[in-house]
Amino acid sequence: MHIVILGLSITSSWGNGHATTYRALVRELGSPAARPLYCGCDPELYGPRAGTARWDLGYLGTYSHDRQPVLERLMLDAARRWPEGRFVVAGPQYPGDLAWPRNVERVQHLAPPEHAAFYTAQRFTLNVTRADMVRAGHSPSVRLFEAAACGVPVISDAWEGLDTFFTPGVELLVSHDAAETLRYLRELPEAEREAVGQRARARVLAEHTAAHRARTLEHYAREAASGRAP
Repeated sequence: MHIVILGLSITSSWGNGHATTYRALVRELGSPAARPLYCGCDPELYGPRAGTARWDLGYLGTYSHDRQPVLERLMLDAARRWPEGRFVVAGPQYPGDLAWPRNVERVQHLAPPEHAAFYTAQRFTLNVTRADMVRAGHSPSVRLFEAAACGVPVISDAWEGLDTFFTPGVELLVSHDAAETLRYLRELPEAEREAVGQRARARVLAEHTAAHRARTLEHYAREAASGRAP
C-alpha cells in the first residue's frame, strides 16, 4: 500500500490545462492514493490573550521575493497612506536596503512560543501567501490557522480555495489593495471586528486543529487499505 499525502493541497481547477500537484502525483508519478492533508494548529498553544492591541495591523513571515510585492500592496502602501496607523512586520531575512514606512515597526526574530502573544497584540493581522501556493490553489499556510485560533481578525490576500477554509466577509476579510485594507482598519465597526475574529476561531476549533488533521490521516489510511478510490 502506498499513500502520498499532499502537504499543501490539490487544486480544484481540474480542467484548466495546467499541471497540478494532484495530477502530477496521480498521472505522472503513478500514485494510487494521493490525498490533501492541510496545515492545522494546536488550540492549546494558540488562543486569545488579554491585553490592549499595540498595532492596527501586523504581519509575521520570513522575507520572500514573491510575497514582498503583496506585502507592499496590502500593508506597506496602507501604512504610507495612513501615517497615524500603527503597523508591525516580524520575521528575518528582509534585505537591509528595504525602505520601511516610519510607522512600521520591525521585529527581526520572533520565537514560536511568542507568536500567539504577537498576534493578539494586533487589531488585525495580515496573511500573505507564497506565489507557488497561490498558483496551486487550496494551499493555506499554518499561520493562517494559528492567527485565526487566537481570535484575531485576519486580512488575507485572495487565492482559489480560500473559501474552503474560512468564509470571506464572515470569518475572514479579503483585501486586494491598500485602499481595501484601510477600509477594514478605519471603518469596520469594533463589534464586527471582534465578531470576525471570534467566528474564525470557532471555525478553527470546529475543523482545523491538529486533532482534526490526525483523524483525517487515519481516515485516509483506512480508505487506502480498503482499496476504495479517493
